[in-house]
Formats: sequence, C-alpha cells, structure tokens
Amino acid sequence: MSKSQVIALGHGSAVRARIGGGAWRLLAGSALLLVAGVAMSWLVGSQLMLGLMTRATILAMVATAIGFLIRQNGLTSFGHAAFFGMAVYFMALNGKYGWMPAELAVLLAIVLPALFAFFVGLIIVQLPPLSFSMVMLALAQSLYQLMLRWRGLANGDDGLSVRLPQTLFGLDIEVFQAPQSMFIVSWIALVLVLVAITWMARSRFGVLTIAIRENEERARYLGYHTLIPRVLVLSLSAAVAGLAGVLSALYDGFASPDALHWSLSGETLIMAVIGGSNALWGPALGAVIFFFIKDTVGNMTEHWPAIIGLLLVTVTVVLPRGVSDLLLRLSSLRSRGKS
Repeated sequence: MSKSQVIALGHGSAVRARIGGGAWRLLAGSALLLVAGVAMSWLVGSQLMLGLMTRATILAMVATAIGFLIRQNGLTSFGHAAFFGMAVYFMALNGKYGWMPAELAVLLAIVLPALFAFFVGLIIVQLPPLSFSMVMLALAQSLYQLMLRWRGLANGDDGLSVRLPQTLFGLDIEVFQAPQSMFIVSWIALVLVLVAITWMARSRFGVLTIAIRENEERARYLGYHTLIPRVLVLSLSAAVAGLAGVLSALYDGFASPDALHWSLSGETLIMAVIGGSNALWGPALGAVIFFFIKDTVGNMTEHWPAIIGLLLVTVTVVLPRGVSDLLLRLSSLRSRGKS
C-alpha cells in the first residue's frame, strides 16, 4: 500500500475534495458521450450496423464489469457469462411462468446475479488469482450444462423465447427491440455504468479496494476489514453483467445456453485486456476494437479469430496495460508539450 493511499484512507475529506473537483469534468464528459451516442444512432443508416453496434455496446458492459473487477480486486474472471446468462434466463423464465410483472423481473434480474456473486464471493475471493479464475469458469460452465440439459425448465439447447408485455417502464416494447432505439438505450446504460463505477473508484471505498489489492496484509494491519470490500466489488461487477444480460434478453427476445458459454466470457475478457482495465473506460474501448476487427476482417476471411489472437498477444507484450493506457500517455505528453 502506497503512502498516498494510506493518507487518502485516513482523510476522507481529502478524497471527497478530489471527487468534487472532478465531478464537473465527469458530468461534462458523460453529457458529451450521450450526445455522441444519439448522433451516431441517426448518422448510421444501416439497420444491420445499428444491430451490431447495439450488440457491441451490450457486451462492452460485460467487458467493463470484468475490467472493474481486475482494476479494483486484481482478479481475472473467466466466467462472467454466469452473471450475464443468469439475467437472460431469469427474464425468459419469468415470461414463461409469469412469476411477476416484467418491470420487477428486470430489477431482480440485475439483483440476483449480484446476490449470487456476493455469497459465492465470500469463499472464492480468498482464493489465489488463478484458482479464482478457474472456479469462475467452472461456475459458468456448470450453469451452462444445467440449462443445456434441463429441458423441462429451460427447453435445453432449443432455448426459450422471452415473452414481454406491450409496454415496459411506460415505453412501448418496440423501443427495446428496434436497432436504433435500442442502441440509444444500451448506450445510455453503458454511460451511466461508466459514471457509477468512476464515482465509486474515486470514493473512499474505491481507494480502500485498491489498497487491499496492492497489500491486503498491510490493510488488515491498519485495521481495515478486507473481505467484504473485495466481495462487494465482485457483486457490483456481477450486477453490471446482469444489466447487460437484461438488455440482451429485451433486444434478442431469446435465451439460449450460449449466453452462459465460456466463449462469451472469453470474448469479453479479451475486450477488457485489449482496452486495458487501468482506465475504467478501457474495456469499452476494447469492445469497439474487437467488434471493428470482427466485422471488417470477418468479411474478408473466416480466420478473423486468429487476427484477434495476434492482436491480443501484441497488446499483452507491447502494451500490458492496454490501448487505453497508450492513449492516456499520449494525451499526457501532448499536455506537457503545450505547457
């Protein structure tokens, strides 16, 4: 734990002052992103491209959730599809059995993955990082096999349609299923997620979790409880992945075991690694890069996964902190040059 982190932990007012100082910049940046998203939805005329952008934005949320976990806890998840797929299936099963109104189901589909992550996290966040990654992968694959084989509940590999009412939160259901409007909804959700986790990372809680990540024993020595903060980070990360699952269920109108498969966890982890988790917006940038390569190179060759793999190796070796770190360094050099 660095000296600055100890000082920050001991002086909450200093942390709050820094947050207040950056609040306007955060709000201004968020407003610009929202305007940019709405503008993109109108400038892009292709429904196919808007659909791809919507899917990219939804998976960018999962990548952001993974990046937040890496940044705050120093843990890498190979199984975030568990939280994503849990939300997708909850929406589908609620539509099938009519347990509750759709609005309440949306909220619970976000809360349930968070609760599941909290109780499981009480055990697994104490594991070594590699063991944590493997357990997360095992959890996701166990849920995948469960939904694949339990035909009576989830219709196996044939999947389930997500039955929805005519309106949701006062909006026509078409808003969540048309590419243009759903891109705007997903974009707004992503921006709000980025604002929320940025605020959290700058808070006293965020400083504490970073300090625990760097030296857990030292944090304990200073009198801080280290287990619950780490579990809460995992739980919040799961909630973000659950939100992405809800949006996917609303847009696709379908739940299949693929929502729980390791390949989804792998793709979103690759996005987080390419973009970098040091900057909270890095994984979202990684998602843009991933889908750009997948769309452009995929039209030229069926071997596009090899291109992604080559890019991943290159970034890992040359830019271990991701593309976002390179952009931040270039921005810093430019600012110094002007001064």
